Amino acid sequence: MRLRHIEVFHAIMQAGTITGAAQLLHISQPAVTKVLQHCELKLGIPLFNRVRGKLYPTPEAQRLRVEIDKLNKDLVSIRRLANNLRTGEFELLRLVSTPALGVSIVPSAIVQWGAAFPGARCTLATHHTREIISALLLNEADLALSLHDPCYPGILAEPLASGPLMALCPLGSPEAMQEGPLQVADIRSPLIAIAEGDPLGNLVAGALEEQGVHVASRITVQTYQLACSLAEAGAGMTVVDPFTAAGADLQRVRVRALEPTLSVQLYLLTATSAPPAQSARRLVKYLTEAARASLALVGA
Repeated sequence: MRLRHIEVFHAIMQAGTITGAAQLLHISQPAVTKVLQHCELKLGIPLFNRVRGKLYPTPEAQRLRVEIDKLNKDLVSIRRLANNLRTGEFELLRLVSTPALGVSIVPSAIVQWGAAFPGARCTLATHHTREIISALLLNEADLALSLHDPCYPGILAEPLASGPLMALCPLGSPEAMQEGPLQVADIRSPLIAIAEGDPLGNLVAGALEEQGVHVASRITVQTYQLACSLAEAGAGMTVVDPFTAAGADLQRVRVRALEPTLSVQLYLLTATSAPPAQSARRLVKYLTEAARASLALVGA
């Protein structure tokens, strides 16, 4: 029996008539009759006795019904799964980001995504880029956000947004006395530095060296968010990505772009062997919108 035979047989068993089966299947009565006749021809046995317009299943049909009912439940499950895949319902999405992006961009995007896919679930984690690569390659994450393209085999980096690095200058510091871009050569306050080896930290260090500027740096941190918090506390000025800068407390720091401009890129990272599902791509859309909103807040 072919799948179409099974569908028609099951509909007839439910409805008891050709007319009722046609209504269940949303096809014409002649189409139901034709499929049933073809099925009986292939099987070599009658499945129904026809009495006054009604169909009465033969003993052979009754035995078939037991197994076909089991198969029909599986078909219903398959249809439900296909619909869930289309709508993203009941899907588990695993998102990993660097710490700063997990605080600045992810929350608002997750709220929008949750409203669009109320039945879906999500796990969130923050790691540095090295750990993110491992999570993607080991299939422990579906999507990741980073401000660095790792250029690693098996990892696809998709640019989502870009913006300039921003200086966070504690109010009362020399750098906070003016508005507009801050010349790298004009930095006088102690610098809260980002740990050596960080791409953003390397950009800042390279710009200072190129300008021949030596800035005292007594504090070194691992995350941009911590650098921001220290600047807000008055421990010194710092340079962070524009997404972190968008959330800075303007009652405590002045946010200024650097001159010359140093740009940073936001990347979506995925494993090339596991392209994102539809609901994951929708989350990417919301993440991109959240990133652009952050850039607008700092005038980038």
